[in-house]
Amino acid sequence: MISDLQAMRRAIDLARAHLGRTAENPSVGCVLVKDGVIVGEGVTGVGGRPHAEELALDQAEAAARGSTAYVTLEPCAHRTTGAISCTERLIQSGVVKVAIACADASIHAAGQGAAKLIAAKIPLQFGLLADEAAFLYADYRPA
Repeated sequence: MISDLQAMRRAIDLARAHLGRTAENPSVGCVLVKDGVIVGEGVTGVGGRPHAEELALDQAEAAARGSTAYVTLEPCAHRTTGAISCTERLIQSGVVKVAIACADASIHAAGQGAAKLIAAKIPLQFGLLADEAAFLYADYRPA
């Protein structure tokens, strides 16, 4: 049984692995946990795509329904590519809770991802291990 802290630390470790390799996007880690077991995980791809949440949801498939998502940075609310945002994908997947370590100042998130999750009545835990994840975004300067 993985705890909330262990799941977020795993997400931080995933993001650390691609730190400096995802420009111009930040390196983000995402872990999906259901019934105490990891059912999906992802990290932002080299070059910035795909996003961590996309990979974790694709890996989890139907097991994402009823899971908790642990994400190191607030999920995007809009995509420059026109693809569905990570926030919308999380909502559509049926996750029952989202824990976020750090806020995202990008115009594609900046509280909008969190607001959409709240509007969808998905409980949000903001700031889980933010102090441990902060180094991931110390040099991130969103456009």
